[in-house]
Amino acid sequence: MIPLPISRAGLFALRFVAMALALVAGLGAFVLFLQFGDADGLDALDVIRAMLILISTLWLAWGAVQALIGLTSHAKPPAYDPKAPILGRTAVLMPVYNEDPLATFSRVAAMEESLRRTGDPAVVHFAILSDTRNETIARRELVMFKHLVLDRNGLGRFFYRRRENNTGKKAGNIEDFVTRSGGAYDYAVILDADSLMEGETILQLIRRMEAEPRLGLLQTLPKVIRARSRFGRAMQFSAAFFSPVFARGLAMMQGETGPFWGHNAIVRVRAFAESCGLPPLRGKPPFGGHVMSHDYVEAALLARAGWVVRLDDDLEGSFEEGPENIVDHAKRDRRWCQGNLQHSRIIGAPGLRAWSRFVFAQGIMAYISPLFWLGFIIASIIAPLTAPPPDYFPEPNWPFPYFPPSEASKAIGLFIGIFVLLLAPKILIAAKAAITGRAKQFGGAGLAFLSSLAELLLSSLTAPVLLMYSTRSVIQVLLGRDGGWPTNNRGDGSLGWRDAFAASWWIVAIGVIGLAATWYLAPGLLLWLSPVGVPMVCAPALLRWTSLPSHGKLMGVPTEYAPAAVMQIHDAILDRWTDALDRGRGVPAENATPSAPAVPAR
Repeated sequence: MIPLPISRAGLFALRFVAMALALVAGLGAFVLFLQFGDADGLDALDVIRAMLILISTLWLAWGAVQALIGLTSHAKPPAYDPKAPILGRTAVLMPVYNEDPLATFSRVAAMEESLRRTGDPAVVHFAILSDTRNETIARRELVMFKHLVLDRNGLGRFFYRRRENNTGKKAGNIEDFVTRSGGAYDYAVILDADSLMEGETILQLIRRMEAEPRLGLLQTLPKVIRARSRFGRAMQFSAAFFSPVFARGLAMMQGETGPFWGHNAIVRVRAFAESCGLPPLRGKPPFGGHVMSHDYVEAALLARAGWVVRLDDDLEGSFEEGPENIVDHAKRDRRWCQGNLQHSRIIGAPGLRAWSRFVFAQGIMAYISPLFWLGFIIASIIAPLTAPPPDYFPEPNWPFPYFPPSEASKAIGLFIGIFVLLLAPKILIAAKAAITGRAKQFGGAGLAFLSSLAELLLSSLTAPVLLMYSTRSVIQVLLGRDGGWPTNNRGDGSLGWRDAFAASWWIVAIGVIGLAATWYLAPGLLLWLSPVGVPMVCAPALLRWTSLPSHGKLMGVPTEYAPAAVMQIHDAILDRWTDALDRGRGVPAENATPSAPAVPAR
């Protein structure tokens, strides 16, 4: 096991070993492919394909090494007093943008009730920061805000404001709060509109901040909850079962230069105000304009200013919701793609820590890596057109033909190696969960293993479709198309056949053309490329089937067997508020204009 806590020298050694292991795997794949290509004589296309395999395998191996580190270490809370009195003032910030006010404000009420039940006298206020552009939704926000204050008897603890101009999107929304009202608070817990957090977790975040004066930002590992569809439940299971191990590896390697994922985290307001101003980038979107993936940049700026940025993966009680279908996932991913590629303009900024630059490079690589795989597939299909003809008589006047030895074993070995990099981490996580007893939370070792296999199968089927959406996003950004900031879809995510086909007809066309080209140009590859081409041809059926409700215990998670306390509180409040709205009891009319307390300023 890796010793904890890790020293600075140990951190550098761990990073070096991780990079070395990934490099060895990548070079091994490179050499194997060159040996395979040399069977009929190397040409330029063989070298290009070997380079593409090198880059792609490096990326896969890096993820596998991260899982290996997570498997060989364990989450350990930092040294602090979990019962220490809290001295600072905290604001819990929930930015909203055209969200359902009933769902959003009831989450705020649930977190406030969860805090009350702790009995802790800490000063914690809740601020709903609206960037809503839809006037109907904005009126409902005011209605629901008044209902929130009256229902919770919370005058002075809840605040609401709506910006007239949503400059800078979410980052600008938070910046506006910090500029106008940040002086009233020592800490700010930043959420998303679908976030939910236990009151005790909020208090422990604050206590960890107060115990470490150098700590500028503390990120939790949020678990996905309330998923209903097959796709949503697969993501929910992956986030609960696999992600903690990968996050543990990430926390080990990042040390005090950790991540910020934009939500379910606490920041020291002074540190954030001093370090995280984000002026627009020169030029027009998608590479210019306001920084979209602002969270990674803010983490880097805090680290540059000498603040500790940390991921404490031992903290529980942090939740979020996820997309229910592949189309909604792809829409959200399009925004992340543009934001991460925008980091190519920031990676060379002066004064950044070396690891922060490496994190930016990882984020960019996460989106351009599908292009390398796609390039390898295309190059392999057209390779027979450029391959030199076999020479069975390389020696002049030699009467017997020479048959070069088969290098098929090299290709098979390469395929097995890539397969292991993809699957081994999840299989090992399932095995360790069975040994340590963690699998009991997921229905037992047998069910957890079957759920892992089901998630692997589903992710393998949907991977080619997601690869195409990701590739399209990268191409759109490189062509200068701004994807904007679309509203997240909540609730039921079921797709009809018409919507599924409209969202994926182009994937079907590419899949058909690709399989036909393979059959015509390289029929020997048809079987090998079928796991990629067939899901693309079946994309509409996959989109629809994975969006339908999922039933049963397969891919079940702990919050389904035993919902967290704050989830139960939220369910009760949501039911009560929904009933009150239906009956019109205690809820003002929608055309009412209640006064909304502004966010306080000192």
